Amino acid sequence: MEPIPQAPTGATGPQAADPATAVPRVTGRQATAPATNSPATAVPETTGTAATSPAAASPAAASPAAARPGGRTARTRERVLDAVASLLVEGGFDALTVDAVAARSGVHRTTVYRRWRDTGALLADSFDAAREQPWQPPDTGSLLGDLTEINRQIVAALTEEPSITRALITASFRSPTAADALREFWNDRFTTAAVVVERAAPGADARTVLIASCAPIFYELALMRSPATGDIAEQYARVGAAAVT
Repeated sequence: MEPIPQAPTGATGPQAADPATAVPRVTGRQATAPATNSPATAVPETTGTAATSPAAASPAAASPAAARPGGRTARTRERVLDAVASLLVEGGFDALTVDAVAARSGVHRTTVYRRWRDTGALLADSFDAAREQPWQPPDTGSLLGDLTEINRQIVAALTEEPSITRALITASFRSPTAADALREFWNDRFTTAAVVVERAAPGADARTVLIASCAPIFYELALMRSPATGDIAEQYARVGAAAVT
């Protein structure tokens, strides 16, 4: 359905990456704006009791979305995921290393290693952060209108430059951990978006309708890298709507 999880990576980027668009986004700042790395802004490694907290010391830390950190921990996560986004759009998966994320974010490398362990966990948390972003399916008054609006969000997320959505999707092919997180993101978005089908055609297979409508957008723009010509959002929404007639 949606291209990918969109967490708020670029405050200036389109809302295409929201849940409906299944486009992954990262956190609250511009994905292409590297975080500063000065001592004044760096987030130092936590010590003492903080280091022994379950979130920091247990294997569950590899799946940061399991916890909903606040305060300093949340700010550290935001800085790290912003760095993940900026490195991905600049250099792709091969540019994404724990050391590079630490340097870009200004977060001590030991903290990054302890909380995320590896590149796969960093990518997985980016998808988790996208899934955490609130998103409500459109309600235009018709199934075709709702599917078209969802598709337009997807098109926007896949065609913006730079596109964190495309970068995250591409990177997920290189990491089983990230692929699992992306699958969870999609499942969540399909479940949320099912209402647009259920209210128009009770009893219809919502997932089938959503895939018929959204999948061609991903195929054209993310896999084939074709230009977005014409109103492909409505074109494929009609295919999805026809699946319930």
